[in-house]
Amino acid sequence: MIYKVYYQESNTEVPTRENTVALFIEADSERDVRQKLKDRPISIEYIQPLEGAYLEYEKQREDFKVEK
Repeated sequence: MIYKVYYQESNTEVPTRENTVALFIEADSERDVRQKLKDRPISIEYIQPLEGAYLEYEKQREDFKVEK
């Protein structure tokens, strides 16, 4: 399944909505997503599973790139 992860690039600063970025990652579960990203110095805000029409919509974005 593909997940969209909203995160802050620094885990030492207070989260600011304007600084939120997203990445797409393929994983089996939300726990698997967190496990794959644990070595990165980021602050995860939200993990959203993508499927159906919403996944198709996201695939149309120029910056759509799925990490494995």
